[in-house]
Amino acid sequence: MYLQVKHFDNNFSLLPSIHPDLKEHSVNQKHLLSPGDILFAAKGSNNFAAVYQSNYPKAVASTSFFVIKLTGEKILPDYLAWFINYPKTMELLKSFATGTSITSISKTVLEELEISIPEIPVQQSILKINELRMRQKSLVYKIEDLREQLIQQQIFNALKE
Repeated sequence: MYLQVKHFDNNFSLLPSIHPDLKEHSVNQKHLLSPGDILFAAKGSNNFAAVYQSNYPKAVASTSFFVIKLTGEKILPDYLAWFINYPKTMELLKSFATGTSITSISKTVLEELEISIPEIPVQQSILKINELRMRQKSLVYKIEDLREQLIQQQIFNALKE
């Protein structure tokens, strides 16, 4: 699969409905993504970081992405992606974007980003809090959607009477 920005949802997860568009034998194996690689969408207005997961299909990243491969065990890939996606970090990165019609964040800007790296248990706690926050937002949205459906059904029922 040739991963592009459009293949990710608003939560920076791979969309489930995409289909492979590359033949694996036609791709140099060194370009295949590995679980834990971080994809940073550097081009355009929709910048984000996403972690390539082990359950994703085999893929290579399009040129819209920088691929960050971590070495060592001081930082979790999900934590780094969270840190990059953190609104203050993204605001800083976007302030260095260049280009007029299609903006781009350079590799140098990304490399020079100062990253706060707490101990692994703290990183895990931050990720858990973020996961719970995202789940809460999803549930609030679902509740509001169901409330709207209920109100619309009640209005419709009132019209039939």
